[in-house]
Amino acid sequence: MQDLDKKYYRISEVAAILNIPASTLRFWESKFTVVKPRRNNHGTRFYTPSDIDKIAQIHYLVKERGLKLEAAQQQLRVNPEGIEQRHKTLDRLKEMRARVMEMLDALHSLR
Repeated sequence: MQDLDKKYYRISEVAAILNIPASTLRFWESKFTVVKPRRNNHGTRFYTPSDIDKIAQIHYLVKERGLKLEAAQQQLRVNPEGIEQRHKTLDRLKEMRARVMEMLDALHSLR
C-alpha cells in the first residue's frame, strides 16, 4: 500500500488507494465496527490513515484469505495485532516480488 500523507481521505480516494469499489467500502462500514469514518454536515465520509489500514486488513481477510464477514470480524476482535502484522508482511512480500519481476524484465530486455 502506498504511503498515506494526508490527514483525511474521501471515499473515492480510499477506493482508488485500495482498489476496492466505494460500494464495498460503504457495505463494510455497516458490517465492521472498526471502520468509523468521520462525516461532515453533508454526510461526506472522511477516512483517516488508520481507517484505511483497518479496511486493508478487512480486505486481506475477506478477499485474500476468503473468510466470511463473521469470521473476519472474529479475527479482528481476537487477534488484531497478528492480523495487522500478517497483512503488512504480505504487502512487503508483494512489493519485493514486483521489484524482482521488474529486475527480471530489465535483464530480459538487455538480451
